[in-house]
Amino acid sequence: MAKLFKSEEGFTGLEAAIVLIAFVVVAAVFSYVVLGAGFFTTQKAQQVVYSSVDMASSSLEVLGDVYGNGTNSYIDGVRFVVGLTSGGSSVDFANTNLVFTNTTAIVDLINSSKISSSGSVIDTLSDLQGGAPNTWGIIDIANGDDGALLENEEQFTIYAKLDSTAVAPNEEFTIEVKPPEGTTYAIKRGAPAKIEKVNILY
Repeated sequence: MAKLFKSEEGFTGLEAAIVLIAFVVVAAVFSYVVLGAGFFTTQKAQQVVYSSVDMASSSLEVLGDVYGNGTNSYIDGVRFVVGLTSGGSSVDFANTNLVFTNTTAIVDLINSSKISSSGSVIDTLSDLQGGAPNTWGIIDIANGDDGALLENEEQFTIYAKLDSTAVAPNEEFTIEVKPPEGTTYAIKRGAPAKIEKVNILY
C-alpha cells in the first residue's frame, strides 16, 4: 500500500501542462504589475520635473531700460516695460505683487491699478505720480488686448510710485515682481550720482 501511494505514475502530461500554464500566467501577471509600477513611477517623475521647471523659471523679462523719476535729489518713481520670455506662460498682473527693497527697508507695493484680469481701464501716469506712495499700476498695454493678463507678444508698462526719499544718489535697490505662479523676477538697479527729472537706472 505504501508503494502504491508513493507512485507518481498518475501524474500525466496534461497535469504537467496545467501546472506550466499556471506558472506562466502567474509570471505574466507579476510582470504586468512590475511594468505598470515602472510606468507609473516614470510618469510621476516626469510630472515633478515639469512642475519644478515651471516653478523655478520666470516667465517675465524686462524690455529695454528702467527709468527713474527724480525729485529733490531722490528717485521717487520707477517705470519699466515687461513682456513674456520665449515660451513663457501668461501672467495675471491683477494678482501679481511687487516688493521694493533698498538698504534700509522692504516695502510691499500696493496695486492701485484699476485694471482687472479682463477689464479695460488702466491707470494714468499722472494719477500714479500724484497718488499715494508705495503703489504701482499698469499705465500702458502694447501689442495686445484689454485686461491685466500678460500674454504672448504683449508689453505692459509698469509704474511704481515710491516714497519721496526712497532711493538716494548712488543707492542700489531691487523691485521684485511676484507672479501668482512661477518664480519671482528681481529687477536690480541703482541711481546715478546726479539725479535728474528722468534718469536711466544702471
